[in-house]
Amino acid sequence: MRSENKYPEKLSKEIIERARFLNSSLIADAMDGANTMSHEIKPVGKDMDFVGTAVTVSMKPGDNLFLHQAIYDGEPGYVLVADGKDHKKNAYLGELMAAAAKAVGLESIVIDGLVRDKNDLTRLGFPIYAKGFVPNGPYKEGPGNYNIPIVCGGIVVQPGDLIVGDNDGVVVVPRIEIEYVFKRAEKKQSYEGKRLETIAIYEKERRDGYVTSSIKPDWLEEKIDQFKG
Repeated sequence: MRSENKYPEKLSKEIIERARFLNSSLIADAMDGANTMSHEIKPVGKDMDFVGTAVTVSMKPGDNLFLHQAIYDGEPGYVLVADGKDHKKNAYLGELMAAAAKAVGLESIVIDGLVRDKNDLTRLGFPIYAKGFVPNGPYKEGPGNYNIPIVCGGIVVQPGDLIVGDNDGVVVVPRIEIEYVFKRAEKKQSYEGKRLETIAIYEKERRDGYVTSSIKPDWLEEKIDQFKG
């Protein structure tokens, strides 16, 4: 049963599917480097990419009471983004909580803090992103809150924002900026695809002994000319 603090409306299936065709790097470039969480927040294992709608959790340092509540209120489509206040003495979750999050269908949990049970979390395969590991367990006394604006990895996260994570890190797309960001990211993706085709053609020609093209990008010469005497 849901708690009184109602979760935000999920982002549409169309938005989620478009996000899956992008990646954190393209989205970061589309936002000119804004809204990228600290490099310290990393996936606990490989192949833990995710996309989803943010549910925010604010916790007392070292205390995971409200993270428990958020997990058991969870359902597919949501990503829990938890402000652990960069606390480094206690882990905020381990195998049991991660298994519960996977069981209810959550897409991921992103924590500004530490976790534990590294080997078990890796085997579980559920996307957990955190700043590292420590054996110490958390307290469960509160207080806390969720579905309020928080800061995670140095970035403000609002309930309902789009969250995208992969091996390069985690990016936050404010809900009201999604269409603008997607258009820029998709344009960059198209450009990169064409560049890769150009590079592949050049490499083949070089190997065959007859280079007729160039892989120098159009913008490079103009940039370099600024520094010529």
